[in-house]
Amino acid sequence: MTIAEFARKVFHGQWPILLVGAFFIAAFGLVIAGYWRRGALVIGIGVVAAAALRLTLPEEKAGLLVVRSKGIDFVTTALVSAAVLYIAWTIDPLGTS
Repeated sequence: MTIAEFARKVFHGQWPILLVGAFFIAAFGLVIAGYWRRGALVIGIGVVAAAALRLTLPEEKAGLLVVRSKGIDFVTTALVSAAVLYIAWTIDPLGTS
């Protein structure tokens, strides 16, 4: 198996968690650039994406998003995303963006 075949197999099987990871990388880039509120908002959006993917994809396609049952995973990620989005929306900016 070549490296390209291996990478294709990994990407094909784990694209949901890689998509969520891309949201987190973008969010951390915003935080490093000084836009921490926007970064927190993108983290919340990434967790919303994880919840939506976990709810809609079958277990064999959800990859590493599968932790427990579909209902528990969805409710947990939905609550975490709601908390992060609430904090990102309501926290005082303290003079930052």
